[in-house]
Amino acid sequence: MQGFSCQTPSVWFKVGESGEQYRVQGVAVVFIGEYLHTLDNKGRLFIPARFREGLGSSFIATKGLDRCLFLYSRPEWELMEKKLRKLPFARAEARAFTRLFFSGAAELEADKQGRVLLPAALRDYAQLEKDVMVLGVSSRVEIWAREEWERYSSGAAAAYEEIAEKIVDYDLDL
Repeated sequence: MQGFSCQTPSVWFKVGESGEQYRVQGVAVVFIGEYLHTLDNKGRLFIPARFREGLGSSFIATKGLDRCLFLYSRPEWELMEKKLRKLPFARAEARAFTRLFFSGAAELEADKQGRVLLPAALRDYAQLEKDVMVLGVSSRVEIWAREEWERYSSGAAAAYEEIAEKIVDYDLDL
């Protein structure tokens, strides 16, 4: 039975066999779902319990693409760092991307109520003011301003089948 997956409503874990019990192996977390939450006046955001469970007690937030924030668990952040370290230092685009990705990052911890204080610079980058979408996107959690997410997702939804046809070329065996 080793290698099967166990699903919770928002997070999937890869499960392995350990004696008579099954245990979660932390690196195979898959985040799914979307949640609407509100930033409080101090810039704190509630992170759903299932997402906090997968992210761990301390996790990393950074500037994402498309004007959102990316949240990574420590193991996933370390994988990203290893991959990005391989970018060619001599290329201006590689230097620019890694500078923005890493310099904009912050370590976050949830309080007892499940809220995280998002740094002002990250809130400004993602244009987060009040209504916020918290999305599970495979190996990361994304934080979007509600209006931006609605605009982005409606455009992407309209092109969903066209996008699916294009990603077939990525050799993913879908």
